[in-house]
Order: sequence, then structure tokens, then C-alpha cells
Amino acid sequence: MSVQNPSVEVSGVTKIFGANPRGKPLAMMQAGVPKEEIFSETGHVVGVADVTFQVAEGEIFVIMGLSGSGKSTAIRLVNRLIEPTTGKVTVEGVDITSLSTSPLKKTRRDKMAMVFQHFALFPHRTVQDNVAYGLKVRKVHKQKRSRSAEQALSLVGLEGWGKNYPHELSGGMQQRVGLARALASDTPILLMDEAFSALDPLIRRQMQDELLDIQSRLKKTILFITHDLNEALRVGTRVCIMKDGAVVQVGTPIEILTDPQSAYVAEFMRDVDQGRVLDVQSVLRRTTPLRLEDDLAMARARMEDRATLFVVDMNGRPVGIVTRRDVGRGAGGVASVMTKDFPRCHPQDKLSDIYESCRSGLPLAVVDDRQVLVGRVNGLDVLAELGKIQALAEERSQVTAE
Repeated sequence: MSVQNPSVEVSGVTKIFGANPRGKPLAMMQAGVPKEEIFSETGHVVGVADVTFQVAEGEIFVIMGLSGSGKSTAIRLVNRLIEPTTGKVTVEGVDITSLSTSPLKKTRRDKMAMVFQHFALFPHRTVQDNVAYGLKVRKVHKQKRSRSAEQALSLVGLEGWGKNYPHELSGGMQQRVGLARALASDTPILLMDEAFSALDPLIRRQMQDELLDIQSRLKKTILFITHDLNEALRVGTRVCIMKDGAVVQVGTPIEILTDPQSAYVAEFMRDVDQGRVLDVQSVLRRTTPLRLEDDLAMARARMEDRATLFVVDMNGRPVGIVTRRDVGRGAGGVASVMTKDFPRCHPQDKLSDIYESCRSGLPLAVVDDRQVLVGRVNGLDVLAELGKIQALAEERSQVTAE
């Protein structure tokens, strides 16, 4: 997928570690020799191999892979903490691979902030001073640094903790300080290298929620590195999967889940919690509801082979649900027989969020932000969709393996 005016563009970037990377090791890599054989014959290590991707402004672009896949090397090539062997990296229109030391440092300060896995906090500085450190390096006035730090701490839920020291905070709180420091720098791009990997599962999920909430407000361009596919699919706008230094597939979470391009990716899909990736939109059915003013005779005519129908008010908002049995006999209006207690959800809700509601046996009313009815979801459709994706992943895994 080509991105128009990308915020970050990595084009044909290769990194080979060793004394003479542009010689025989590069020639072997370009000839398609496996990285293990290159190392065996030359002693050089292929970190990333001809990597190309684009990151759109305001998206969370996740680079995912197992240990040794090249993901952490890739993110360090973006801010040139690691020098590329070949290729080009462009950040907001500037080719950073061509910059000398001084303009490179300025680009890093002004354009990119990094959040590390192990927090990298100064133990002898207060939380507020840690958060404001990047601004101090940029020689921002102390009063402005203090205001920015307080605002960033508030964003990550640590308001009032500025005078404490890192050792007085839990691991999750320390990671929030690291995130606040990056936010306080107010750079358009955040680089997050395994930022939540050191946290226990519950706090890790809370931090993912925190990141998504902050992103909904600030719209930063975020490169997020992880080895956890569930995390990648949960937080990523798009996901780039790497293996042995190369890009295997790039796509939205749903594209990767429903259309894995290799046996390697398909095998990963077997372990994914699909309900946390697929949303209600994927199983939504359009429906024509009854109106609150309709009578039972009209309801009976409209039911046909349907078991249930929603009832909406004059603004199209669902106010009740009726069954075939409810309208089976008698006269009067649907308001007299409808059930007012029924489950509802939004098109963007994940299927995992509606499992409990599906147990009621009633369909879910799908409503938009104005609470207007846009469709319905049946519990059996949810199960069928999950089964279909699982079968597709297994089929693709077998076909691509052959």
C-alpha cells in the first residue's frame, strides 16, 4: 500500500554489521544467500535486508517480529542511531541518511522522541525533571519545561506525582513517565521500542489502552515495536511483520488476519485472539425496524420469517425489540408489547467486547455515535465469523507451506 506524503519513508534499507559490510556480505545478500550462510562465510550479521515501508501521518505503525527479526534495528535506522549500509530514510520530507552530525541531532530533537523498554529514567532526578529532560537539552525555559511536564504527566494519568523519584513508582508508573517524557518533547513522531514488554499482562493492557486514548487526542505518528502479535493487532493502524531481517507482510490488522500472505504469517494467526481484532462491522447485518407508532397488524405483516425486530423512535434510535410471539395476536401498538431491555453496541466495538451481551439470546442493536440504529448482530453470526477466519488461516497455512 502506497501512502501519500508519508511522515516516515524507509526505502530499500539494508544494515549489515561487520568490518566490511558493503563488500562480499552485501553481494551475497543481494544474491539471495540466507543470513546464516552469510554469517558463516563472512562473519557479518544481516540486521535488516532491503526493508521498505511507509508510515502515514497520525497512524500507529507497528513493526512486529520475533527475536532476531530485525524490528529493533529497523526503528533505530529511522533516527539513525544505527547507520544504514544501503538505502534511504526520509522523515517529514528530509533525507536523514544524508545529514551531517549537527542537523541530524536537530532533526532528532525536533522531530522524534523515543520510548524504551526499560524506561531509561534518571534515578537521581524527580519524575517531573525526568519528563522535562528533553526540553532542558533543547534549552527551553524552565517555566515552560515545568508546564509541559505537568501537562504530559496529566495525559498519562500521573498528575501529582512530579515531585516523586522513579524508585517510588511501580513498573507501570515508570513506563508512564517514559511515555510522558516523549509526549512533553512535543515531537510529531514517537518511536516506541518494546515499550510495554517489561510489564505484566494486566498493566501492559492498561498501557495499551492509555496509548490508544492518548493517540485519539494527539494524533501522533507512532512507530511501535513489539514481539507480541496480539499487541500488534490491538494497537496498530497497520502492522509490518518481519522475519530474518526482511519484511514479510504489511497490512491492517484485519487484512493480516483474514489474508495472510505466507505460511509464516498464517502460522501466527492460529494463536491470535481473533475477537480482539475483528469488529462488529464485520458481522453487522442491515435491518429495517418497526416504528414506535406502528400497530401490531403492521408488525405481523413485517415480521414474515424474522424472529425479532427492533423498534425505533422518530429519530431512528432503538427503544425496544419485539418477537414474533409478542405480535402474534391482539391489537394495539407495538409499544404495548415491546421489550425495552435489549443489548446494543457500536460498529467499531471488537467482537470480544460483545461476547457477554450475545448470551442474552437477543440480537444486539448496532448504533452509531448519535445512537441511531444502523444494523443488528446475531450471536450465531459472531461464532460463524470466528470459525470462518480460523478455517481460512489453517487453509492458507497448509497451501503456502506446500
